[in-house]
Amino acid sequence: MTGTHGSDVEELAVNSCWELLRDAGVGRLAVWVEDHPDIFPINFVVDHGTLVLRSAEGTKLAGALTDVPVAVEIDGVDEAGAKAWSVVVRGRAGHIQQIQELTNTLDLPLFPWQAGRKGVFVRVVPTLVTGRRFPVADPEVWRTPLSEARRAPDE
Repeated sequence: MTGTHGSDVEELAVNSCWELLRDAGVGRLAVWVEDHPDIFPINFVVDHGTLVLRSAEGTKLAGALTDVPVAVEIDGVDEAGAKAWSVVVRGRAGHIQQIQELTNTLDLPLFPWQAGRKGVFVRVVPTLVTGRRFPVADPEVWRTPLSEARRAPDE
């Protein structure tokens, strides 16, 4: 299927997005913090059409658990490296607190990369899931006469 982004960009069906999400496990959570957006790396797992993550107390958790919607972006490249994909999940994040739901969540294969106490479980319930797949451009396409120019030490 061709989208509005060009003839080589494929808009993904929602079920295709979920298939990619089930195999990914790492993404970025975008939240609103005070007067600006912020982005945090997360480990997540798909659970019944939602994303579940665990976190410690802090800016990420405080930003996620407000009335402001969140977004999660997950990207990947196919095994051959010829095509890349990007999926965005928009929705609301909620603290998992009900005993039965928390018990079910403890069984999920959710393994944060960063050590430390991450005792708060959060569920992102999607309102919109979108995705695209596109060919990976040959780096030579972007080369210019300035590509090999020396740069200042602070660049």
